[in-house]
Amino acid sequence: MTQPTPDAAAATPFTTLSSHAAFGGRQLFLQHASTEIGLPMKLSVYLPPQAEQGPVPALVYLAGLTCNEETFMVKAGAQRLAAELGLALIAPDTSPRGPAAESLEGATASWDFGIGAGFYLDATQEPWRTHWRMESYLMRELLPLLRRHQPIAGDRIGLFGHSMGGHGALTLALRHPGVFGSLSAFAPICAPTQCPWGEKAFTGYLGPDRGAWAEHDATVLMENQPIAPYPGGILIDQGLADKFLADQLHPHLFESACQAIGQPLTLRRHAGYDHGYYFIQTFMEDHLRHHASALQR
Repeated sequence: MTQPTPDAAAATPFTTLSSHAAFGGRQLFLQHASTEIGLPMKLSVYLPPQAEQGPVPALVYLAGLTCNEETFMVKAGAQRLAAELGLALIAPDTSPRGPAAESLEGATASWDFGIGAGFYLDATQEPWRTHWRMESYLMRELLPLLRRHQPIAGDRIGLFGHSMGGHGALTLALRHPGVFGSLSAFAPICAPTQCPWGEKAFTGYLGPDRGAWAEHDATVLMENQPIAPYPGGILIDQGLADKFLADQLHPHLFESACQAIGQPLTLRRHAGYDHGYYFIQTFMEDHLRHHASALQR
C-alpha cells in the first residue's frame, strides 16, 4: 500500500508495531499514548486494498472479556470478505494495560475483573476511575484520531462486538446517536443490570447506585428511545448452546424492548452453537454484509 509521506508519518500519533499484507490490503497493529486513559493503548486496523484510492467505510469491533486488540483479527476470519467489500476493520483493546493498570488487580477483595474487562464505560469509583475510561477513550479520542490519521470515511462507521463487546456496541450506539451508521452483535450482554457479570462490574466501576447502572444497560436504553434509532435494523446472532445464555446474556429482554418502540431487530437463535469464535466465524459474513449494505449507500 502507499506509504505515508514523511510529514504525515511524523504527525501521526500511532506507532506501527507490525504490518502484514493480507488479501491485497494491510493488517496493522498499532499503539499510541492515550490522553483519556493516561496509558499506552493498542489497537488493530485492517485496511482493504480500496483504501489506497481514498477513504473507505469502517467497522469498529469491540471484543469480550479476557480478549485484546489481536483477538478479532486473528480468530474471526473477517479480512477476506472485508477486502472484497472495501471495509476497514478496527479493533481496540478491551481495557487499559501495563504496570499501572496491572497494579490494580486485586485492589478490591471481591473483584475478579479488571485487565481485559473495561465494559466500555467510564468508571466513577476508585481505584478504577483514573484509567478505566473506555467510553471517553473510544468516542472522544480514538475515533477522532482514526478519522484524521487513517483512510476511513468518518461519516460511514459501523459498530459491532461480542459478549462484553456486544454490550459495548449496543450501549455506545444508543448513547451516541448519529455516530454509527449500522449496528450488530454476537451473543451480547443485553441487560447487564440483571446479570452477575454486569452487577459485579457495575458495582466495581460505578458504585452501588443502580440509576447509574441503567445508563449503560442496552435494554433500558432501548426502552427509553423516543423513536427507533436504527430503522434499517439491528442484527444479533445468539448460539443456543452458549453456556452463558440463561444467566448472563438475556437477549429476549432486548428483543422485547425493541418490539416496544418499533425498532427492527433480527435476533437469530442457532441450535448447537456456543459462545466462542467458531460461532463468530460461522456468521461473520452475514454481519459484514449487514454493515456494508448500510454504510456503502
